[in-house]
Amino acid sequence: MRAALAVLIALVLGVAAEQTKAREDDAYAFSFVAIEGNPLPLAQFRGRPLLVVNTASLCGYTYQYAALQRLWTRYRERGLVVLAVPSNDFGNQEPGTNAQIKTFCETNFGIDFPITEKVRVRGPDAHPFFAWLRRELGEQAVPRWNFHKFLIGPDGRALATWPSRVEPDSPAITEAIERLLAGSS
Repeated sequence: MRAALAVLIALVLGVAAEQTKAREDDAYAFSFVAIEGNPLPLAQFRGRPLLVVNTASLCGYTYQYAALQRLWTRYRERGLVVLAVPSNDFGNQEPGTNAQIKTFCETNFGIDFPITEKVRVRGPDAHPFFAWLRRELGEQAVPRWNFHKFLIGPDGRALATWPSRVEPDSPAITEAIERLLAGSS
């Protein structure tokens, strides 16, 4: 009886581990909470390229919100999703509440693309999506500052990452987006 129970427990644990692995095979397996408080499963964007950016309202790179809005406006009808992920991980540059962050983005930059609640993007308490990015893309995927950018393909694969200093509407990023929207990665 004990042996059978041990085998059953081992099988259940093995299946659970395999299901966890399967759920983390692509970006669209992850979920956030929208800045308004409702669920924001990335699965709703499956089949569309996704540009994810960790953001902060008081950063020297905050002006990049304007370029992110331009990308969203330019490419959303063709399928691109821009997703801002506020984080206070760098220099306490996102100290506000979710409501304050939302108001700041809308008022100062006219942001109407999706924004998540504030989360951790690095370290042991990082949101699982950012831990997955690190596994997929290596150390260059660990944000070193605010406005680090990640491109996810329509199939959910992590394709590219750019540091803060690379502008959202730079040729490197827009050419990668154009290739995805044209159907080739």
